[in-house]
Amino acid sequence: MNMLFDLVWNATAETLMMVFSSTFFSLLLGLPLGILLCITAPESQGGIIPKPLLNTVLSRIVNILRSFPFIILMILLFPLSRIIVGTSIGTRATIVPLSIAAAPFVARIIETAIKEVDPGVIQAARAMGSTTLQVIIKVLLPEAMPSLVSGVTLTIINLIGYSAMAGAIGGGGLGDLAIRYGYQRFRPDVMLVSVIVILVLVEVIQVIGNTVSGRMMARR
Repeated sequence: MNMLFDLVWNATAETLMMVFSSTFFSLLLGLPLGILLCITAPESQGGIIPKPLLNTVLSRIVNILRSFPFIILMILLFPLSRIIVGTSIGTRATIVPLSIAAAPFVARIIETAIKEVDPGVIQAARAMGSTTLQVIIKVLLPEAMPSLVSGVTLTIINLIGYSAMAGAIGGGGLGDLAIRYGYQRFRPDVMLVSVIVILVLVEVIQVIGNTVSGRMMARR
């Protein structure tokens, strides 16, 4: 029993490290990309710096990256993981493909959230002489924050699922525990506990995200 507890505890810690690290890096990559997608959209779609060609190119790149199945993307990024962290297997190596896989998803979430901001608020800020950077920092992001929190919550939940899939090819975490100890060693109890922990993590993250988003909406 103690051995099972230790295995699940360590695997859970690995999963949390993978998920929250990749969430951070995917936000670093996806946030500016999502903002660019929004502000460079055609004027008819609410773009404040319309650049249709740039917007089209960025949109195509995001769509291509989003269409890749995660397992295939992870295998393709093995060399990049080896360059960045020195290995292509294990928890640290998995953070690289997780971050890149989630970045285009984050970009679309940011784009959608910002586009929901009332155009009248943006026009008022521009009429007061605000620069584009000031509009982004002081108007678009604060106004879109409740939707952004909901989007980040969804991203974290998706990354929990991705991290479980990464266990199939040596990514570590709960997915690896369920496959190596549960499936390959015919331990259904290990697999069941791993699945339960994943479900609990998803539920906790969802409740926290909904609570934070709801409070932000109430303060507006």
